[in-house]
Amino acid sequence: MRLDRLTWPEVEAYLDRADGILLPVGSTEQHGPNGPLGTDALCPEAVAAAAAERLGVLVAPTLALGVAPYHMAFPGTITLTPETFQAVMKETITSLARHGFAHVYVLNGHGGNIPFIRGVLKEMKSPRCRLHSWFAGPRVRALAKDLYGKAEGLHATPSEIALAWHVAPETRREDVAMTPERAPGGFEKEPDAFRARFPDGRIGSEAALARAEDGARLLEAAVEDVIEDYRAFTA
Repeated sequence: MRLDRLTWPEVEAYLDRADGILLPVGSTEQHGPNGPLGTDALCPEAVAAAAAERLGVLVAPTLALGVAPYHMAFPGTITLTPETFQAVMKETITSLARHGFAHVYVLNGHGGNIPFIRGVLKEMKSPRCRLHSWFAGPRVRALAKDLYGKAEGLHATPSEIALAWHVAPETRREDVAMTPERAPGGFEKEPDAFRARFPDGRIGSEAALARAEDGARLLEAAVEDVIEDYRAFTA
C-alpha cells in the first residue's frame, strides 16, 4: 500500500492497527551506457512495494534524489548536497513520527547515501529507524555473486541494471556495445576526473551481462531479505 495513494482517514485507520512504514531512498544519476538514471530509485521502490504487500505495511513516497556529486560530468545526473539530503531525510521521518509511525524502515538504493542516512538516524530519538540497502542483503549478494562473479563491479552493476529493467521494461537497453567489456576499477571524487577515468560511467562492472529475467530473481531475493530484516526490526 502506497501512502500517497491513500486518503488521510485511510492512513489514520492504518495507524490504529500498525505503526510501521517503508521509506525507499535512492538517487538520480548516471548508470553507464545501458542503465537508466533512475536505477537507484527504481530498485528500492520496487523492492519496498513487493515487500510491503506481503508484510501488510505502508510504503512512503520514494526520495529519488541523493548525494552523487562525482557523477555530475554525466548529463542527467541530479545531486543534493549532504546538508540538503539530510534535511529532507530528517524532516520526512519527523513528519511520519508526528502522525504515529513508530517504526521507519529506510530502504536505500544508492551507496553514496549511506553515511548521510546513518548520520540522520543516529540523531533521531524517535521513531525507531533502521537502514537497509537492498543490494546488501545476504540473498541478493549470494545471487549476484552466482550470476556475475567479479563482473558485478561497483557501479552500474549488472544486478542493479537487471532489476531496473525488470521493474521498468521501457528502460531496457540490451544491445549497447561497451569497450572494454569490464570497466576499470577504483574511484574518483571530482566529477571531471571521474569521467576521465570512467568514460562511460561504469566502475569495475560488465554491465552488458544484465538481463531482465535476472532482475526477477534479484527482486525476489531482495524482497525475502527485506521481509526477514523488517520482522526482526519490528519484533
